[in-house]
Amino acid sequence: MKTMLTVVLVAMCACLAAGTQGQSPAVTTAVVDPGPRGGSIGAGGFLPGLTAAQLAQAQDGAARFVETETFPGGLGPFYNSGPFKACGECHAQPAIGGTSPSLTAYPFVGQNPQATVDYNADGAINIIPPFITPDGPVSEMRLKYFHNADGSLNTAMPDGGVHDLFTVTGRADNTTCTLAQPNFAEELALGNASFRIPTPVFGLGLIENIPNEAIITNMNANPLAKLLLGISGHTNTNPNDGTITRFGWKAQNKSGLVFAGEAYNVEVGVSNELFPTERPMPGSVLPASCRINPTPEDTSNPSLAGVQVLSDIEEFAAFMRDLAAPAPSVPLGTMPGQQVFNEVGCALCHTPVLVSGPSSEATAISNAQVNLFSDLLVHNLGVGLADGVTQGTATGQEFRSAPLWGVGQRAFLLHDGRCTTLPCAIQAHVSQGSEANTVIGLFNHRSPSDQQALIAFLRSL
Repeated sequence: MKTMLTVVLVAMCACLAAGTQGQSPAVTTAVVDPGPRGGSIGAGGFLPGLTAAQLAQAQDGAARFVETETFPGGLGPFYNSGPFKACGECHAQPAIGGTSPSLTAYPFVGQNPQATVDYNADGAINIIPPFITPDGPVSEMRLKYFHNADGSLNTAMPDGGVHDLFTVTGRADNTTCTLAQPNFAEELALGNASFRIPTPVFGLGLIENIPNEAIITNMNANPLAKLLLGISGHTNTNPNDGTITRFGWKAQNKSGLVFAGEAYNVEVGVSNELFPTERPMPGSVLPASCRINPTPEDTSNPSLAGVQVLSDIEEFAAFMRDLAAPAPSVPLGTMPGQQVFNEVGCALCHTPVLVSGPSSEATAISNAQVNLFSDLLVHNLGVGLADGVTQGTATGQEFRSAPLWGVGQRAFLLHDGRCTTLPCAIQAHVSQGSEANTVIGLFNHRSPSDQQALIAFLRSL
């Protein structure tokens, strides 16, 4: 069996022998992405072996995940969600718990839910942002910098926070709160806006239970091969306890519960026990007239019989934790494209397998092979993909190696959904400063049949 170093050396020597040293990589444009695969949905089910109580909790979490939030019950005053105002409408492709839906796959309304917000519903006066389109991805908007008093950008004051797209202003059931939407045209003209699409949460419990040591051991593996290819990468960490964070586009969140609590507060506007206050736009103060409910709005409460009734975020976390990993359409290790994937060096960042530790949650999570195709590290992807946002130790050019399990059924790719085909996403990894430049160069110098085989392999995941 070839070692990773041997594979890298052979591939690099082949490129040099072809006279490519110092030249721009050739790009084969004939490679075709067939798009999200059809057939049975390979994701959305629960882990095997759950107890009846665990399954009931996961199912309750799933029901709450698609439940409409209401005003003044908890929605807002800012939010990003669509007409159903539910977590599940944005995490919908190819099943609830996934990523941004597509025009044909969205199970509720048939297109990007944010493009169908009835901004006159209940008297609301929202406009649809110009970057939200029916055939585009669900997006959240972050701003890179705060503004000076004269409206210019203060590049000495990084922002990085989410600026929600919609408000409750004008609703007939809202008599006190008046808030403005962001000035979308201004932020776009200044190049100050960056965007992210929802990350899938399938297999979250498996990823959650991968020990820190397993991530570090893998990070330190194949050092010479990584050196030759210009790959480094590092962990993002919790600043208080030093443990490795692993969820989100920049691996900025520690756990599924933190992920759920933050998203509930930021994307839907519901305060909760982890994020217990109403959220203003970054850098501003929320008017008292918009602090309508006692906080937190989502809480765990004992019933009259003394039985604990868990909060929404606890149930969201249970639902996500007990979701099974996406299943490939073809058994791993049987497609020639996987060999190409390994030979050009993709597997050095998109690690095919990590192993979870012992779990008190479920047998299926404990000591399991996790075929996530990610090292859970953040890597410099260059100026081309940079979003200008720093989170933890991840800089504006660094992103987590996105887990590729389930990529076969995704409609939008990369952190901002700019690509709808795998060749587009692969080539977008090439830019000044990117750790992926040499790897993509090796891919570009493979035969068209090898390149097509790699695309077929990815769409099988």
